[in-house]
Amino acid sequence: MAFTDIAERRQLRRKLTFWRVAAFLLVAAAIVGIGSYFFGGGETGKIQAHIARVTISGLIVDDPELVERLDAIAANTSVKALIVSINSPGGTTYGGEQTFKAIRRVADKKPVVSDIRTLAASAGYMIAVASDHIVAGETSITGSIGVIFQYPQLKGLLDKLGVSLEEIKSAPLKAEPSPFHVPPEGAKVAIQAMVDDSFSWFVDIVAKRRQMTREQVLPLADGRIFTGRQARTLKLVDEVGGIKEIRAYFKSRKIADDLPVVDWKAKPEGSNFLLGALASELADSMGLGWLKNASVLKNMSEDKLLLDGMVSVWQFEGN
Repeated sequence: MAFTDIAERRQLRRKLTFWRVAAFLLVAAAIVGIGSYFFGGGETGKIQAHIARVTISGLIVDDPELVERLDAIAANTSVKALIVSINSPGGTTYGGEQTFKAIRRVADKKPVVSDIRTLAASAGYMIAVASDHIVAGETSITGSIGVIFQYPQLKGLLDKLGVSLEEIKSAPLKAEPSPFHVPPEGAKVAIQAMVDDSFSWFVDIVAKRRQMTREQVLPLADGRIFTGRQARTLKLVDEVGGIKEIRAYFKSRKIADDLPVVDWKAKPEGSNFLLGALASELADSMGLGWLKNASVLKNMSEDKLLLDGMVSVWQFEGN
């Protein structure tokens, strides 16, 4: 056999060995990834004892995925405590209600702290009071306890255009208020009663969770906002601070202060969840995580219009 043939065979053998090892490592990594995804909540490290952190930001809406994630945290024995990091101007009352109840289910089993970041107003504050302890920054914005129902009124514009919309309906209050005509007084009364009922529920949960009387809460529930320092004085939050204060509270609840904090993020969408997760992590590592929210930015104006029903939100019309 020629020397060149022997050299080529050795080179081919080395290449084959390399690709075998590479394939083995890839399969092993896939197995670990799948295992951690299914048995560790979707991220490496969730099988070990840790403190979970869930970030709630932007407009609060009916979010089944978030509720399922919180319920998974409640059921996961490896999670010893939960930090709810909030940066939200509020959202729908129903979305706030469902998130509030999901956080309470976690708090029934383990300590929960709300970490108010830049803003937690209206429904954002609603979900904050679901925790056992609230920590806010000194200059964080919170409060805005209240409920609002908004609807557009196009009658003036239609009159100028010489256009009208005629209706035949089963009862005077059906489909009221309408944007095509001034609503009858009965519709305003009915909607005001609905807003008042939701507002009463909001005030009651603040009073119960903050261990205040309804009479103490009502003067603070006129829609105004507060800084973290003001909210602390008014007993709407427990402390001003950050992670140091959160750790200290957990320590008082017999939670080890050296436990790692693991972010429980929403599972990436898409049919190939493993590749989707890897792509998501790669985007984050390259500083391109904002690309994942491009569609949110694109549809920001539509999101405002799709907030059906009553909302509890601060500066909803701000740009």
